[in-house]
Amino acid sequence: MARSTARPVVRLKSTAGTGVTYVTRKNRHSDPDRLVLRKYDPVAGAHVEFREER
Repeated sequence: MARSTARPVVRLKSTAGTGVTYVTRKNRHSDPDRLVLRKYDPVAGAHVEFREER
């Protein structure tokens, strides 16, 4: 079964500049803007903002 284009895979990159990334899916219809989440950065040792990169 094919994956839907409404929920693409996006990469979240740390704003702390450590190079850590998370991979997740997002709903394009309900959230068309770039995704920003606060997640744990193991290199920085703290929770920081992760922004969607394209």
